[in-house]
Amino acid sequence: MNTMTHPTKSYLLRLFFFFMLFITVQGFVNKPADPKLEKMPVALETDYALSALPPQLRAGATIYLLDPAKGYYVARKGSNGFICFVMRTAWEWAEFRNDVITAISYDAEGARTIFPVYLDVAAMRASGKFTALQARNIVVDRIKKGVYKAPARPGISYMLGPVMRTYPATPTQHEVMTMHMPHYMFYAPYMTNADIGNIPDGQQDGPFVVNPEALFLGKKKAPYGYIIVPAGATERAKIIANNKELLKRLADYSPYFKTEPAMHMNK
Repeated sequence: MNTMTHPTKSYLLRLFFFFMLFITVQGFVNKPADPKLEKMPVALETDYALSALPPQLRAGATIYLLDPAKGYYVARKGSNGFICFVMRTAWEWAEFRNDVITAISYDAEGARTIFPVYLDVAAMRASGKFTALQARNIVVDRIKKGVYKAPARPGISYMLGPVMRTYPATPTQHEVMTMHMPHYMFYAPYMTNADIGNIPDGQQDGPFVVNPEALFLGKKKAPYGYIIVPAGATERAKIIANNKELLKRLADYSPYFKTEPAMHMNK
């Protein structure tokens, strides 16, 4: 027979409710804040962004720089259709961190269709109003609704910088690495490694396909896939040698470029 009085039950329920509320609030209070991006020195960010491009395209390229409080802005308007910038947030991984730093460039088609995602994610992060997961969900939703579109023609993204600090794997893995991996990226919407014969899933030598958003959209549904062609060993060595000063400036600026063992990626 239950001898507990009704008032006692009510008291215990209220106590339990407040206890759970306290635990929840404490969870929010103790959650570490997302790391704040710092503004890179303008000259360094400019030179690093331009290093993504082959030398003959740099003088006419549009340069975007990042204001961590607002997002990307045009620092120099170009004339040849190419753009370059330093990516600080890889939206597919749904985390905001300050040790992702990679120089990227796009031709006119990539600037029109792919770069707007980076623009919007940077603005969302800068606003402080969105979590990294919310930003990713918004991007995925906009892709599904056709707000963000796939490239309409073949094109290229140059990533010929002498060093990159980013994720070497899929969004299921969150290790970040410093890599010497200058490479060429050709737009390959909705493609897989099987489509280009690099199976099992990009493990063979030669060109390979990357499309991180396929994890959320499904195979054959990822509009921002790329066929990756790494620079050859001779070209890579030349790029690194020609950028010794830039590499030193980057290492002086960020410990992520000097304390993490740099690795060569020849996949």
